[in-house]
Amino acid sequence: MLTILIAEDNDGMGQMLTAALATGGYEVTWARDGREALQRLREQKIDLVVTDLKLPYKGGLDILQAAKDQNTLLPVIVMTAHGTIETAVKAVKDGAYDFLTKPFDPDHLLLVISRALEKQRLITENLLLKEEAASQSGLPRIIGKHPRVLAVIDQINKVAASRTTVLLLGESGTGKELFARALHGLSPRRDGSFVAINCAAIPKELLESELFGHERGSFTGATDRRIGKFELADHGTIFLDEIGDLDLGLQAKLLRVLEGEEFCRVGGTVRVKIDVRVVAATNKDLRAAIAQRCFREDLFFRLSVVPITIPPLRDRREDIPALVAYFLAHYCRELKRPLKTLSEGARQVMIHHPWTGNIRELQNCIERAVILTDGEVIEEEHLGIRQQELGEIHAREIPLEGTLHDVSAAATRMAETRMIRKVLKSTGGNKSRASQLLGVSYKTLLTKIKDYGIERPSSSSREPVEVIPPAA
Repeated sequence: MLTILIAEDNDGMGQMLTAALATGGYEVTWARDGREALQRLREQKIDLVVTDLKLPYKGGLDILQAAKDQNTLLPVIVMTAHGTIETAVKAVKDGAYDFLTKPFDPDHLLLVISRALEKQRLITENLLLKEEAASQSGLPRIIGKHPRVLAVIDQINKVAASRTTVLLLGESGTGKELFARALHGLSPRRDGSFVAINCAAIPKELLESELFGHERGSFTGATDRRIGKFELADHGTIFLDEIGDLDLGLQAKLLRVLEGEEFCRVGGTVRVKIDVRVVAATNKDLRAAIAQRCFREDLFFRLSVVPITIPPLRDRREDIPALVAYFLAHYCRELKRPLKTLSEGARQVMIHHPWTGNIRELQNCIERAVILTDGEVIEEEHLGIRQQELGEIHAREIPLEGTLHDVSAAATRMAETRMIRKVLKSTGGNKSRASQLLGVSYKTLLTKIKDYGIERPSSSSREPVEVIPPAA
C-alpha cells in the first residue's frame, strides 16, 4: 500500500483528507506542522506528499524542497487557501506536480494523486528503458521438465509472495536473471519495476553511483543529480547479478541498506527511504570467498535467506530438445527464415555436448546455425562445435564417483591431456621439443599420447580425442 504524507495544520481539513485518501486505498500519515512533516519525510517511506503552503515552523515550499532533495521523482501536491499566480508558478518551478486552491473536491484530489503517481511510474519506466534496454532480452519463459528445474520453480513459487532476499546460485549461462524475473513476476511487486545490474560489469569507482545515485558536484563529471538503481526499483525488485564481484567497501554499504532500508546518495546527506526486494546471484563459491576474506560473512547470511541453486544444462540433458526447438522457432522467426530442423547427427551433438556455457551457449549455437544454414536442415558442421572442442570440454567433467584416488587420476588425466595438446599445437607436432617443454622424457610423452588417444595435430586432419562421458 502506498503511503501519502499530508501536511495540514487545520484539524477539520486534515481529518477530511485522511478519510478521503484512506477510502481511496492509501495509507495516510498526517503532520500538523512543517517541522513534523520534515521529520516524517526523514523517518518514513513516503510515496507522495500533499502539503498546505502555509504551515507553522516550516512552509509548504520548504517541505517541497526537502521532498525533492530526498527523491527527485517523489510527487508533491501543494494546496493553499491564499493562492496567487506567483506562488503557483514558484511551486511548479520548484518541482510540484500540481497546485490546488482550497476548497476543492476530495475526488478531484484523488484524481490528481492518481495522475501524479502514474506520471512517476512512466518516468521510472522511461529511465529503465533508456539504461537497461539490453537486459530485457532473453528467454521469456522457463523451459524444462527435469526434476531439478521443477524443484527450483517450486521454491520460487513458495518464496515469491514474501519480501525475503533470495540468492540464486549457479554457473554462468544457466538463466539466473530469467528466474529472478520469474520471482518478480509472481510476487505482489509485479506492477513495480524490475531493475537488473551486473556488479562485475561496472568499475568499482562507478558502481556506488550506479546503485545509490549521486548529487551534483559530488565528483568530477557529476554535473547533475543522478537517481540510482535502488531508487528506480522502489516498490519493485532489484537484481544484483555477479554479487560475488562486489567490492568489500560496497558490501558494507549494501549490508546497511538491506538492514536499514535507507541510504545516502554519493556526496549527499539526505537519507533516502526505499521499499525494495533484493534478489542476488553469483556463479562463485561465496563460502570460499568468505574464507579468503573477499566476501563479508554477515552480508552472505543476509542475502542467502533463501538460497536457490539452478542446475547446469549438462545435468538436465532431457530438456535440451525442448530448448533447441524453442530457440530454432525464435531465431527462424526473428531472422525471417523458414523453420529449420536438426539432422540426426546434429541432434546427437547437441544432446551430448557438455554446454559449459549452459543455456546461453546453446542459444548462441542455434542462432549461429540458423544464420549459416542455407537449407532447411541443420547439419553438424553448421553448429560450430568442433570435435576437438567437444572432447576437451567433456574431459573437464570429472566423474565424482569411486575412491579419492579414482577422482585424482581422472583429474590428472584431464589436465595432462589438455597440456599435451596445447604444447603439441605450439610446437607444430614436434614431440621432441614438446617433451623438453613438458619436462618429461620422449618415451614418457609417447606413452601418454598413446594412452590418452592423442595424435599429432595436422592441417589436413582433426585431432582424435578421448571423451570422458559426463556423470549421469
